Amino acid sequence: MPFPKALTPVSLRGYQRAWLGRDLLAGVTLAAVAIPEVMGYTSIAQTPVVTGLYTILLPLLAFALLGSSKLLVVGGDSATAAILAAGLAGAGIAGLQPGSSQWVALCGLTALMTGVILLIARLLRLGFIGDFLSASVLIGFLTGVGIQVATGQIPDILGVPKGSGNWFQQQWSWISSLGQVSWPTLAYGLGTIAIIYIFKLFIPKIPGAIVAVVGLLTVATVTDATTYGVAVIGAIKGGLPPLGLPQGLEWSDVPAVIPTAFACFFIVIAQSAATSRSFALKHGDRADVNRDIVGLSAANLAAGLSGTFVVNGSPTKTQILDGVKGRTQVANLVVVVVTLIVLLFLTGLLTDLPKAVLAGVVFVIGVELIDIKGLARVSRRRPRELLIAVVTALTVFLVGVGAGIVLALALSLIDVIERQYKARALVLEPKPEGGYGYEDAVPGAQSSPGLVVFRFDADLFFANASGFTDRVEGVVAGAPDPVQWFILDCSGVSDVDYSAGQALADMTDYLHKRGIHLILARPEASLLETLNRYELMGRISPEHVFDDLDKAVAAYPGPAAPAAPPPAS
Repeated sequence: MPFPKALTPVSLRGYQRAWLGRDLLAGVTLAAVAIPEVMGYTSIAQTPVVTGLYTILLPLLAFALLGSSKLLVVGGDSATAAILAAGLAGAGIAGLQPGSSQWVALCGLTALMTGVILLIARLLRLGFIGDFLSASVLIGFLTGVGIQVATGQIPDILGVPKGSGNWFQQQWSWISSLGQVSWPTLAYGLGTIAIIYIFKLFIPKIPGAIVAVVGLLTVATVTDATTYGVAVIGAIKGGLPPLGLPQGLEWSDVPAVIPTAFACFFIVIAQSAATSRSFALKHGDRADVNRDIVGLSAANLAAGLSGTFVVNGSPTKTQILDGVKGRTQVANLVVVVVTLIVLLFLTGLLTDLPKAVLAGVVFVIGVELIDIKGLARVSRRRPRELLIAVVTALTVFLVGVGAGIVLALALSLIDVIERQYKARALVLEPKPEGGYGYEDAVPGAQSSPGLVVFRFDADLFFANASGFTDRVEGVVAGAPDPVQWFILDCSGVSDVDYSAGQALADMTDYLHKRGIHLILARPEASLLETLNRYELMGRISPEHVFDDLDKAVAAYPGPAAPAAPPPAS
């Protein structure tokens, strides 16, 4: 008897038994990479190492059961971990110390608030918000996070104290401490980085991170690394995560974490949606971002209720899952089972793991977030957007991740508005063989004697309305022949706001006073409704509204004959 479809998670519908073996293998492989990764992210979030394991236990289970993406892997993430740490450090909470029980509780509260905001976004169908971070801005943002994350691991790799203050002060701190480098610690750190890259280059099918962790953990345990000055992560509290609301907090802590939760929300939406869509398209599936938001909300609520920090859709882990031919969320359920086994039975084996090894793993992750190839592509294809990406990256690691996310959103919105503001205005010229040629709408341009076919490639709104009317007036006043018909090709205009409606009314009066007929071609029904509300349709003859541009051009009667000269006296 088949399992009822209504009770089957969306991500698992249509599952085939033939996929099970591949999903099991993919899940074990992914767990081998994800476990040391998320343990490393705790050094960014500044929480106990075990909280990293918690991010891929209940949160990943929640997304697998409630999300829609077949491949998206949810768990701890470097970008959101960096936002979280920076946000809490700047929240102004008296006596707050990174790594303390209060810090961990606030991390859980932030995850809960992020989950609530995601849920509200789903109820309001705000999945489109993720589209407001352009690809170039996201490249710059993640590059900045990568620089911040990678450089933040250098002190642990060197075995020197971490500095405080701004980014420059932190870098100067370890540079000025080079005389105190712990060479055994550095050997573990560099060894980790070397092993990962060697496997990436020569044996890419085997995850170098797990080889480095297992191999160097064995060396550290056998040689008792603490006896020669190597810092280790120490005892990890095993067992199931604590379930329930974060302890020791007050209602006054909620407003303090809201800004950080909103910053995490935007990155979770943008990064998860982009990852989910790209892998869905790759496999011919349909991405349901709004349904994924439900899964992401549940995942963050589960994180907040199980003693860990904000989780996010991970591009790197999703790529790993796809690379080892995982097919569905069954592979992620396998990761949950493997993580549970580690928590229940194997945490004691991790006691002697050098901190430098985890720092090396995270350092590589940070370096790989620095998207030089992406910046180069942006530079070649859209040079002006390179400046936006670079400014975003610099803001992230020089000023802070919170400022970076605000700037990223602002620059994305400014870019959208600027493109609408500077939308192209064109005059169409019918070709003898059919079709139209396009030239910029400048004085001297016309479609034929007495006829101007004008096209504006953007909706009309308060910012571009004046530019629109200026272009119209310039073309009409500068036409080689007196304009008799002005055809507005509405194919590029789907909406007109109130300010633009006023400007359009003034333009209509301008044309009529010059004896010029205003013709509308290809207007959508919604546009006609809008113009009617603005009482503009009463100024345009019904015979001068065409659903086809060719019909509008064909209806033009041609230039009127010039008036006869007065008789000679």
